[in-house]
Amino acid sequence: MLRAIGNALKLPDLRKKLLITLAILLVYRFASHIPVPGINSEELRKIFQSNQLLGLLNMFSGGAMAHFSVVAMGVYPYITSTIIFQLLQPLIPGLDELAKEGEAGRAKLNQYMLLLTIPLAALQGFSQATLLQRSGAMSNFGLGRATLLPTIATLLTLTAGTMFSIWLGDLIDQEGIGNGVSLIIFSGVVAEIPQRVGALILGNPMGLVVFLAITVVTVVAIIFVQEGQRRIPVQYAKRVRGTKVYGGQSTHIPLQVNSAGMIPLIFSVSIMLLPGVVASYFVGSSIAWVASIANTISRIFDSGGVIYWVMYFFLVIGFTYFYTDMTFQQQNLAEMLQRQGGFVSGIRPGKRTSDYLSGVLRRITLVGALFLGVVAILPFLSKLVIGTAEMLVTSTGLLIVVGVVLDTMKQLEAQLLMRHYEGFIKG
Repeated sequence: MLRAIGNALKLPDLRKKLLITLAILLVYRFASHIPVPGINSEELRKIFQSNQLLGLLNMFSGGAMAHFSVVAMGVYPYITSTIIFQLLQPLIPGLDELAKEGEAGRAKLNQYMLLLTIPLAALQGFSQATLLQRSGAMSNFGLGRATLLPTIATLLTLTAGTMFSIWLGDLIDQEGIGNGVSLIIFSGVVAEIPQRVGALILGNPMGLVVFLAITVVTVVAIIFVQEGQRRIPVQYAKRVRGTKVYGGQSTHIPLQVNSAGMIPLIFSVSIMLLPGVVASYFVGSSIAWVASIANTISRIFDSGGVIYWVMYFFLVIGFTYFYTDMTFQQQNLAEMLQRQGGFVSGIRPGKRTSDYLSGVLRRITLVGALFLGVVAILPFLSKLVIGTAEMLVTSTGLLIVVGVVLDTMKQLEAQLLMRHYEGFIKG
């Protein structure tokens, strides 16, 4: 691998791509430390220690949310917009047709996603700033006469920061190496590791060894599952046109064990946190039965309780199946095979092939769903075993790190193989 890196750096164009990617990430990291005016850093730190949702948003902002910087929303509104369009695509024929129109259609869809990102960023910025203002971590924010202009300025700044983050990610896609949005998130996850390692060295050296062991085992498991696939053999019938014979070759359809990625974790965390957030507004109600119900819901959905983690585990499994099935149906693999003259051996083309592929995918998805469920509750399992839920990198963060590293390595390998160098990944 080190020799391959050396080969990559010797190539002027590839070295330029790597340096551009690094420079863009440094620009983003610099922007993530420029705070929005009126922030109380000490109160902000306390809030992030006690709020799991803010921790998740901080990860998607590349670590910028922890400072409530000008890019505090990061690329999360764009991710939300992308998920919304993926869910709407099967329901709205026009969107489905755009997705099938090739590069031009995808560009138009991305334009719609960017337009939706703007109000989502403003809405998310308002909700997060309101939460910080109520918690005493932010001043000069609200809808009163004295705070209206500072509020508008803050929302415009946060929305512009989100669009700036997306633009930086797009620059990496065009001029650098790897997926830009993923690399921005990756940079924030990795940036927190030295601080956590230093804290463990000073406070609990043996704990560092345990955490390193857990991290290594988790990374190996993630790679094993993420790269796992079931290959369905496909044959193409021979077709004679004039004096030429077409087709007749064989290939395969790779069905991923975990084709949903980390989307089920995002869905599940959002849903698990919603009841507790809503209940918190009614805990102090003057109506006894309302306050009692609110307190009960708050206890059930407390992230420190067993019920919360059990529900979280099964919710991740359910969303993994839902998202995998939804995205698979959009691909219409059986119809595409039939149009191209391909067939799965022993399976009739058309609906029979579709049912067969769906059945295989649902069986192998069980492994991926259980794996994601275990990754989701890894902090709880860690607390049971070693007495603390703190980890060097969060389980969701590890999924991101491993996924981004694998994707970037594959892209570098492709660039090297084009120039007849031995790549990073050996078959």
